[in-house]
Amino acid sequence: MSKRLSSQFPVELSIVIPLLNEAESLPELTRWINRVLTQHGLTYEVILIDDGSTDASWDVIEELSQTDSHLRGIRFNRNYGKSAALNTGFRETTGRVVCTMDADLQDSPEELPELYRMIVEERYDLVSGWKKKRFDPLSKTIPTKLFNGATRWISGISLHDFNCGLKAYDQRVVKGIEVYGEMHRYIPVIAKWNGFGRIGEKAVQHQERKYGVTKFGLERFVYGFLDLMSITFVSRFRRRPMHFFGTLGSVSFLVGMLITLWLVIEKVYLANQNLRARDVTDQPLFFLALVAVIVGMQLFLAGFLAEMVQLNGPRRNDYLIRDRINLPD
Repeated sequence: MSKRLSSQFPVELSIVIPLLNEAESLPELTRWINRVLTQHGLTYEVILIDDGSTDASWDVIEELSQTDSHLRGIRFNRNYGKSAALNTGFRETTGRVVCTMDADLQDSPEELPELYRMIVEERYDLVSGWKKKRFDPLSKTIPTKLFNGATRWISGISLHDFNCGLKAYDQRVVKGIEVYGEMHRYIPVIAKWNGFGRIGEKAVQHQERKYGVTKFGLERFVYGFLDLMSITFVSRFRRRPMHFFGTLGSVSFLVGMLITLWLVIEKVYLANQNLRARDVTDQPLFFLALVAVIVGMQLFLAGFLAEMVQLNGPRRNDYLIRDRINLPD
């Protein structure tokens, strides 16, 4: 099965590894990958993306590539972030299956053959690693659990560990999605909302960090929540922003008008009963209604303008086509 499906690709497995100041771990990591994949008879390439390292990482990559023909390297002019590194690496892959992993030796290359098999034989679009047993401090594991719980609830994807760097993808997935900003945490979410719904999970080994220090702080969880809100909105309403803004605007406008109508009816009724009533403009509810009407009009206008931008955008019809019959690719 795997040989037949992989025959149309230059290699069976592409491994994309973003890195920042990991000079010490790279020789051991590349030797480990070579040993495992050679034992399993898989043809492969390793794409190392140096995300603006300030140590000797690039020198190490150059040296390793002279003796290992599987290695390919990309060096950024400065630090752009993990999403930029992954997106750039995805564009360069040629394998039937694409795996991502971190360069700090906490992801085990021993998992790669099974991840490859799950994509090729079980036909998953994406398989995410799950670090069931972690070697991280509580200051990292507790926020991670909260982050994963919120993402599961909002996205509807039943994964335990969205942020695990060890993942495997069908080639169609990495060529059909775009990762930007800090959206690397939400690649399964992006994939699902682009129609790649067969998402699996595999419990993977998590190693203790051997060299260096972690490059991520607690602020990533704050940014992560904001990114989740952003990707949720963009994925659901990018092509129809009026549905979002127009609905909210219409509801707000309607509430404001109903409150105003109530105040007017109340004023007329009390006047007919010869009862003293305050002027409509003297009541706090009137100002609430006024704000609701103004906000409603602004939201509706925002939706209208967003719709105009979308209709005239350069990628308004960039729909992903899975298969063709008797048509050129």
